Amino acid sequence: MTDLVKHKLDVIENADPFGRSGIDDPWHAFRNVERLDMELHFQFKHSLGKVSPFFLALEEKRLLATRCPECGKVWMPPRVHCGDDLAITDWVEVAGTGILEASSLSAYTLTTGGGKDTLILGYVTLEGTDTAMLQQIRNCQDPGKLVPGTVMTVKWATEPVDHPMQLFWFELAD
Repeated sequence: MTDLVKHKLDVIENADPFGRSGIDDPWHAFRNVERLDMELHFQFKHSLGKVSPFFLALEEKRLLATRCPECGKVWMPPRVHCGDDLAITDWVEVAGTGILEASSLSAYTLTTGGGKDTLILGYVTLEGTDTAMLQQIRNCQDPGKLVPGTVMTVKWATEPVDHPMQLFWFELAD
């Protein structure tokens, strides 16, 4: 029979983790799992809400974090309320350099087209902030250089992008 699903990868039969089978396995009718390799295309309107100043500043090549007026903690990504004491935070501009806390390389994501390219994400604590921000790392030919403590710098897009978060990324500092 011809496979009618173009993007079908395979069907996996997941075993019961407790070793049950047949009618003794309450999930026996749900053990076959079909996997697909597909692109998703959809459009929707999305409000960036109370953190919109952060995204608007990105269009000006500026990074805004929030500072708690009670405890002084600086949040990046910004939060409208301090996660420690729930005070309403204030906007502050922060530097474009920071320290890599952790990174991860993925060869398979929806945005990389199923392994054609790799995607590197990193948690970076920007200078003057108390929390790490997850963002893409680009132009790193040797991911082995991405060790905790590495100095990273922000780079800015020069061409139009689809979402404000694509306006910047991290690279190894010179």
